[in-house]
Amino acid sequence: MAIHMSREELIEEEKRLKDEIEKRNGKSVEELYREREKRIFDAMQMKEPDRVPVMFFDVPLLACRYAGLPFSTAYYDGSAWKAAFKKMFADLEPDGWSVAGRESGVALEATGTNCTLWPGGNLPPDIGNQVLEKEFMKEDEYDLFLGDPSDFILRVWLPRVYETLKPLAKLPPLMNLGTNIAMISTLFASEEFMQMAEAMKKTGEATLKWNSEIGRVDREMAELGFPDTQMIARGGVQPPFSSFSNNFRTYRGVVMDMFRQPEKLKAALNKMVDYRIATATPAVKVKGKPAIGGASEPHRVSDEFMSSKQFEEFVWPNWKRCIDATFDLGYDAVSMFFEGQRDRQIEYFTDYPKGSLVILFEKTDIFRAKEVLGDRVCIMGNVPFSLLQVGSPQDVEEYCKKLIRVCGKGGGFILANSGGIYDAKPENMKAMVDSVKKYGWY
Repeated sequence: MAIHMSREELIEEEKRLKDEIEKRNGKSVEELYREREKRIFDAMQMKEPDRVPVMFFDVPLLACRYAGLPFSTAYYDGSAWKAAFKKMFADLEPDGWSVAGRESGVALEATGTNCTLWPGGNLPPDIGNQVLEKEFMKEDEYDLFLGDPSDFILRVWLPRVYETLKPLAKLPPLMNLGTNIAMISTLFASEEFMQMAEAMKKTGEATLKWNSEIGRVDREMAELGFPDTQMIARGGVQPPFSSFSNNFRTYRGVVMDMFRQPEKLKAALNKMVDYRIATATPAVKVKGKPAIGGASEPHRVSDEFMSSKQFEEFVWPNWKRCIDATFDLGYDAVSMFFEGQRDRQIEYFTDYPKGSLVILFEKTDIFRAKEVLGDRVCIMGNVPFSLLQVGSPQDVEEYCKKLIRVCGKGGGFILANSGGIYDAKPENMKAMVDSVKKYGWY
């Protein structure tokens, strides 16, 4: 079922999508948008919509696969990628989507990143992006970080993460500068600083160009009748554990720190939360729509990675602070992605008001989650990657049918793939969408 079109054919086809969608549905794209958005927001607010909504979560590379394009398209050819993305949605017609484009491959090249592998750059064109986890903060550097996090990030962390920013390590501590800027001015006249400035200029120009190519994808998807479900929220206060593990100490590092220097680990996490709360911005309200913020603690806190005792000590206090702070900013609901298995964590979320949380589950027992949280939390998920990759359309339909009948009972459920996916059979994605139209009506 995958389409195979040249880049030029794909972009030309994009121009005809609106007419095709309206002809197929007998409605304008504006009507379809309003229907889908209401369906999604009703489910999020624990109301019973006309039927169970279905969404695609984090599928930019899947759009390349669908169109027969290499994954590198999502990093180097914004126009072709956007056309493929829109074509996939126009053909399969889920109710909504979340997470769109990738970064500019040219910009990534210019930064000399040490933490990312991407197709068409430092990976072959058809291999999915990967994260390189490195210890960018050493175990004996907590005092440096805690003493002045911004100085540490500027002079220590950034030069380790990006090759082009290595000259920043030669800057003196910023607290020592006062008004004597002349003491560092000679650094900026050096060859290595001028090369760094040129690399950052190239990065900025590439990013601006890339944003001009894909930056309107939200609006253009809306013009075809597909709302963004805002599962990756654009506001709120994000908890610190996973990001600190991923970007600073690594998983191995934080595990060792939990045993060897737990108080310093907690102090660093607290410092990050304090800063994030202090710099967070209030919710932007749009009449008739719930304001959805994010406070998602991803994979590093799942049941596979830590014990309940460790979760209680190192994760939950700050996570709860971030959720509460997000509500304090004026958000009506908080969206979260529970990567991995979270069977030991779901009881922590039973005390929040009805309709105030939206949770996408990956490997958690979603049927138990429905039992525990189903009267107050909108549950999303969790069609597995493996089923969409290697199962048959009949297998997908049967699993979705069970999800709809159990988790969809009484409303508050959105059918979705269980996380980012780039290699699924198109006919299986269609079977997922078709299942709600067959079994999901209330």
